[in-house]
Amino acid sequence: MVNRIIDRLTTKLKRFFQDIIANTQPPQSEPAYKLPKLAGPVHNLGGGGPDVDDAIQWMINQVRGSSNSDHKVNVLVIRAAGSDDYNQLIYRMRGVKYVETLIIRNRQEANRTDIFDKVRNAEVIFFAGGDQCEYIRHWKNTKLEVAIKSVYDKGGAVGGTSAGAMIQSEYVYDSCACVDSIETHEALDDPYGNITFTYNFFQWKYLRGTIIDTHFDERKRMGRIMVFIARQIQDGISPTALGIAISEETSLLVDKYGIAKVMGKGAAYFVLGDHPPEVCEKGTPLTYHDYKIWRVPRGDTFDLNQLPSRGYYLRSVKRGRFDSDPY
Repeated sequence: MVNRIIDRLTTKLKRFFQDIIANTQPPQSEPAYKLPKLAGPVHNLGGGGPDVDDAIQWMINQVRGSSNSDHKVNVLVIRAAGSDDYNQLIYRMRGVKYVETLIIRNRQEANRTDIFDKVRNAEVIFFAGGDQCEYIRHWKNTKLEVAIKSVYDKGGAVGGTSAGAMIQSEYVYDSCACVDSIETHEALDDPYGNITFTYNFFQWKYLRGTIIDTHFDERKRMGRIMVFIARQIQDGISPTALGIAISEETSLLVDKYGIAKVMGKGAAYFVLGDHPPEVCEKGTPLTYHDYKIWRVPRGDTFDLNQLPSRGYYLRSVKRGRFDSDPY
């Protein structure tokens, strides 16, 4: 009888202390998501207008490792409005296993778990053109942003055209302060008039310290990118800033080593501001002496790791006017 009582007490005490030990153990963390390694990361930055199909194919091939690789990739087109008209074009390209367009209209959709999983499992992301203000308001600081960054981190491709290219620089002209994008003459006359920027969205390795503009030659945007550059310096964001300006029907391809190549019909411009502006104030026309400008035609390359010490020309803005043709 006594032995039975002792056995029961012993069993209960064991269970009691096991529960205490279990409750004091730290919870087991979920296994970390392992990123399959791809051959990038790379970018395809389109200048708007008709896309350069070969640039999209280049992006896909880079991630696969070569144009002859047996590996096929999942491609996602992301936009805030519009249609799935990219799907058929991209699905016909070499090395594509799957393509889908995600129309993500608000922050609720950008935080959906199914969207997060779908984007994280892609190898190639392409942002369609649209409104960069909508993209930033709907996507910044969401699960979608985290998933896109994971594609880059595993060596994938992140590309885009027009607004979809502009959101990828470190400093983004967000166009949130006006109904229509600011024009060159408006920006030069007042560098602070309805011109706002977004920071800390995407910070890709070879696009740090840059601000991207598109539709460049066609819409004569040299003056406004000069203002964007001057503002980064004047506002204390950075002592220097590099503008990357891409013409329509043109793509800038950035490989995993930071070498940018121009593909398509037009040119790309790299515009450097490397000193404080002489005059950059609200309500006062811009004055800035000696922007360094490299014009890179199709087929040529530009090293984003180290800016060339030659090959540029100088242009200045005095009281809101160019000293000579900046193109």
